[in-house]
Amino acid sequence: MSTQTQQASIPKEEPDDEPDDVLFNTIYGVRTIELNRPKKLNSLNGSMARKIIPRLKEWEKSQLASVIIIAGAGEKAFCAGGDVAALAQYNQQGTFGIERSKAYFGLEYQLDHLIATYPKPYIAYMDGITMGGGVGLSVHAPIRIATERTLFAMPETTIGFFPDVGGSFFLPRLDGHIGAYLALTSERLKGVNAYYAGIATHYIDSSSLGNLTARLSELVFKDYADMAERLAIIDTTIEEFGTGLPYDEPMLLAGDLRSAIDRCFCYNSVEQIIQALQQESGQTASWAQKTLKTLSERSPTSMKVALRQMELGRTWDISDTFRRENHIAGKFMEHPDFVSGVSAKLINKPPTTPKWEPPSLEEVSREDVDAFFNVEGTTPLPLHGVAPAWRKYPFGYLGLPREEEIKRVVMEGGKSAEGVVATFLTMKDGKPGVREKVEEVLGRKCMAGAGNEVVWVQDEKR
Repeated sequence: MSTQTQQASIPKEEPDDEPDDVLFNTIYGVRTIELNRPKKLNSLNGSMARKIIPRLKEWEKSQLASVIIIAGAGEKAFCAGGDVAALAQYNQQGTFGIERSKAYFGLEYQLDHLIATYPKPYIAYMDGITMGGGVGLSVHAPIRIATERTLFAMPETTIGFFPDVGGSFFLPRLDGHIGAYLALTSERLKGVNAYYAGIATHYIDSSSLGNLTARLSELVFKDYADMAERLAIIDTTIEEFGTGLPYDEPMLLAGDLRSAIDRCFCYNSVEQIIQALQQESGQTASWAQKTLKTLSERSPTSMKVALRQMELGRTWDISDTFRRENHIAGKFMEHPDFVSGVSAKLINKPPTTPKWEPPSLEEVSREDVDAFFNVEGTTPLPLHGVAPAWRKYPFGYLGLPREEEIKRVVMEGGKSAEGVVATFLTMKDGKPGVREKVEEVLGRKCMAGAGNEVVWVQDEKR
């Protein structure tokens, strides 16, 4: 794949595009994008992407547009994913249909990359179902708001695909081996757990979103204020609408379960992960058995590709991520598992069991997996604007503290557990969930040393 940056052209609407599948509005300095297909759970299609990209480019140049907010119509979903049922039907039409599906993914990834690198504050209301393509529209934003209705998942291995839309970037950068676990199992995170896991940067009640939008529209930034300053003001404004975290939703990926996830999903082969799960005992044995059953139902090709993706993606920059995922998606459009999985799970009524090809992990060779990642001689996906080479989110500090940050403070020495908590409460201005997150990490990774000093226990080795 060539490293030269090619500029993407601004897409134009096509004659058969739906007229009102995306609604745009102006409220003083705020520009809103509303995904408007509530009967389809606001699933993303080419028609919507062809509307959103030109607006974002227009607002990028406008001095009047200060903040972008994206949300979904209705109470059920932000965006339940890409319209993969339509793509599976295209693929059954032969070469022309497959090329049409490939073109859709290229357009989607150009939009996701534009969001990830957007030069103005972009806020995603992850209110309701946020899966697949909906994750691409939200998870790369500097500010991502979860509510009690949020339902996050990357369900691609269920349908013979791979966790795309930048999953190669954001999943390996989650704490520990949570990313590999979510990628292979399609585990769902509800409500505040999307916030605890680092998927969202903020948590407020859905009933406050309307008032928050109105309040954000009143913000006035100094002309010389940079992105960090503007985001800091928005961050403080969002916290005004916080009412605390729900007491009836404990942290899911915590304690013994979280330790088991890191213990089992730290390997670079699916077979080793399965062996590790088979060896689990005690309190996590039932979880391991359930997870083994889940993995047995997933596409063997999808799982092996997804795990390789987690291994390689942690080294890719944000622009290379979408170029490489475009190649992987194209390979899956030529693979029988995608049509089989989508047809069985989403088209057939009632749903049926997919017939994977090949049907077992043993029959998916290393060469088969290599083909999804071999970009030699291919033309890279053109991207909009500058293609930055950053390898971590520039504004990742807006969410809860990451485990590596907590480890760094502990390793500096001289602090009790409460001292570490106090450090992060001060650093994060008392942000809701900081205490819970830090105490969970300390309880799982540390022990008390001399003089009540907290000591980091050496990380488990493979």
